[in-house]
Amino acid sequence: MSTDWDSIRGEFPALQRWTFLNTATFGQLPRRTTEAVARHFAERDERACHNFLEWFDDADRIRAQVARLIHCGPEDIAFLPSAAAALSLLLNGIEWGPGDRLVTLEGEFPNNLYYPSLLASRGAELVEVAWERFYEAITDRTRLVVLSTANYTDGFRPPIEEIARICIARGVLLYLDGTQSVGALEFDAASIQPAMLAVHGYKWMLAPTGAGFVYVDPSLRRRLAPNIVGWRSHRDWRRVDNLHHGAPEFVEAAEKYEGGMLVFPSLYGMGASLEMLLEIGPEAIELRVLELAAQTRDVLCRLGGTLIAGDSPHYGTPIIAARFDGVDASALARALEQRHVLVSARHGNLRVSVHFYNNRQDLERLEFELGALLGR
Repeated sequence: MSTDWDSIRGEFPALQRWTFLNTATFGQLPRRTTEAVARHFAERDERACHNFLEWFDDADRIRAQVARLIHCGPEDIAFLPSAAAALSLLLNGIEWGPGDRLVTLEGEFPNNLYYPSLLASRGAELVEVAWERFYEAITDRTRLVVLSTANYTDGFRPPIEEIARICIARGVLLYLDGTQSVGALEFDAASIQPAMLAVHGYKWMLAPTGAGFVYVDPSLRRRLAPNIVGWRSHRDWRRVDNLHHGAPEFVEAAEKYEGGMLVFPSLYGMGASLEMLLEIGPEAIELRVLELAAQTRDVLCRLGGTLIAGDSPHYGTPIIAARFDGVDASALARALEQRHVLVSARHGNLRVSVHFYNNRQDLERLEFELGALLGR
């Protein structure tokens, strides 16, 4: 059965006013998502929050939705407010020593550079390498590989399955930031088996900010201690009439990394967006975004842009970057914004990012307005 993309597009109010081609910065919220957040606040007023433990039952339902999306068990999922929080959990939980290495790619998102660069004080070395030298950089001193599933600047998509196999064979932990792909591209945690996958859902998962999750592999959970410990850390935290006093006994599930209260408004919003993603189907969404990405590349090439991807096979993502000779990408993005066409500029690239709610008319508008600015 074919997907009615026009009907789905109608669920996104902002698209009535904007030609929005900038999901790599922020995803648009479907109506059902903002309605879910509003319902939560309305219920707080109606029931005075006396049923707050039921909110955690809802959180477990959303946890199961996340597990369906990335093919793992609900027990593998913890809710965290950002990908940075997940990476900090992992980096702080490793006993770093002199000579240890952490390997990442050049041009990674700052999340994946800032904290790792501070590990020098503990003797560890952050190694940033070009893709062509990536595998040789993984040595017997490497403790951890940190990568984005899609690069935020140009959409580079490393072969995660192959990298994961190599890391597992060499006993190296693999941390993946899926914020720039999960929700648009399929991800199979059961097959890839990273040590950790972190996703902030406000981009391709179309969720409010503060709604994020982390997948933690069972083998890592057995040795990674929580770095946030609070009233929900003890295994019997639901017994609020008689909370445990003393040292907490942690559960084995990833939930032990949550510690305290959850960001429920954002979480309810993410649940509604997940409902939409699962209804449409991850496979259908990936086919749609890659088709739109191919059309976008054609538009940028027709206008004289030089695609950052070139002939590389590793750019199969909905993030497309191009440069135009003699033209400032930031100024170009600002000029397009004045024409109600939203794209972005990153490190000299004009970045266009398409999701399933975009259509051919969006790309025609981009071609017309961008062509006018370029004098083409």
